[in-house]
Amino acid sequence: MKKLLLVLSTFVLVFVLAACGNDKDAKKITVGAKNFTEQFILAKMTTIMLEENGFDVKEKSNLASLALRSALENKQVDLTWDYTGTGLVTYLKEDPISDGEEALKKLNELDEKNGITWSNITEADNTYALVMRADQAKELGITTLTDFAAYMNEHPGELLMASHAEFANRKDGIPGVEKEYGFKFADNSIVEMDSGLTYAALKDKQVDVSVAFATDARIKEFDFVILEDDKEFFPSYQAAVAMTMKTKEKYPEIEEILAPLQELLNSESLRELNYQVDIEEKSEDAIAREFLIEHGLIEK
Repeated sequence: MKKLLLVLSTFVLVFVLAACGNDKDAKKITVGAKNFTEQFILAKMTTIMLEENGFDVKEKSNLASLALRSALENKQVDLTWDYTGTGLVTYLKEDPISDGEEALKKLNELDEKNGITWSNITEADNTYALVMRADQAKELGITTLTDFAAYMNEHPGELLMASHAEFANRKDGIPGVEKEYGFKFADNSIVEMDSGLTYAALKDKQVDVSVAFATDARIKEFDFVILEDDKEFFPSYQAAVAMTMKTKEKYPEIEEILAPLQELLNSESLRELNYQVDIEEKSEDAIAREFLIEHGLIEK
């Protein structure tokens, strides 16, 4: 009996030690995402690809830009997709750089002190834009931001602008547009709301102009027009991976794992993915998996 108990005790000890060892050896990582559709999709695709390569992935989604950046700096998030323009202008208080590779180089130089590295830059440029309903823009003769500024100066307070709080206060948001194009929104003419509500507000004629992301499928679906940024104010916002240096050192294979996805992402492909979620009401997880399977990045 004693011999049997000894054997059982030894078996349990070996099992516990093995379990602890497996837990210690598990490739754990937290993937972050901001609070809009494109970010949810990018996070889902990243999670799926990392899980396919043996990672234990936790998602931390629905964060505002600055909250996500803080989480990355404080290592509450290990990896996220972010945008070159946001990194330079908003986080690092630098002037924008239109060339993607140059922007990536500058980001890595400046973010080294913050323990953050940038990689896997894509051709997807999710820059900001101001949009109007096509019929109203045509009626008012507005096709460019210069036209818009002239109209605002001639008709102060007439047009209402939908914006999320972040864009309303960013250097590369409303304050910068006003300064670059020489106009000023009248008091109470900026209606702040959640970023997901601005398109509906414009569609339903609650406002006359809205901030938009250039890759958003609702621009076409709702018959909006992008007002041409004829002074090229808005910086490039190419999607790229931002991760902690600690994560890169621990898992150098991540860049290679995500490289095939990087090659497939451009403004058109992201616009289509956004369309499937926002217009066709598919789940982010479903369309992420479909996309990866369709392009041979994962198996069914």
